[in-house]
Amino acid sequence: MAAMMPGAPPLRHLDLDLQSHIRSIPDFPKPGILFRDINPLLRSPEAMAEVIRQLGRFCDQVKPDLIVGIESRGFIFGAPLASDRRLGFVPVRKPGKLPGEVVGLDYALEYGTDRLEIQADAFENSPRVLVVDDLLATGGTAAATGQLVEQAGGCLVGFAFVIELEGLGGRQALPAGQPVEALLRYG
Repeated sequence: MAAMMPGAPPLRHLDLDLQSHIRSIPDFPKPGILFRDINPLLRSPEAMAEVIRQLGRFCDQVKPDLIVGIESRGFIFGAPLASDRRLGFVPVRKPGKLPGEVVGLDYALEYGTDRLEIQADAFENSPRVLVVDDLLATGGTAAATGQLVEQAGGCLVGFAFVIELEGLGGRQALPAGQPVEALLRYG
């Protein structure tokens, strides 16, 4: 009503407390680990809408043409963000999951290696690409995804995460100078 009244200040949106929708589970998946569980957030339509709204603000700053989601939880947040911003969505997957010709990248993990793939024709005309995932931990998978985006012809414009585990130093693994957004940060 105030928004329709001349001279009245517009109503402001108050951010929903996303922290209250993250459950901390001690000793999972092994003793000494404090697991940050996003399932309560996923069960709340209001919390999910708030995540997409907040990620959308960052998206508006970096102005991508496409959203890339990292398998699999990056799909949960990346696809709705792309739809909300009227952008295309491109999945990055593990080997053998995508049809047609793919571009792949092998990368080092703490104990071994892994591989990510993307369809070879995903980045026609060098689109601006925002990489989205649920969690930034050590940064290895996100950094590899950024490399893969560029290798496949995309122009990387940033990374967006729902949660960052700051104590694991993941930001330092990401390409220098790239914007990084994390909605929730844990030490």
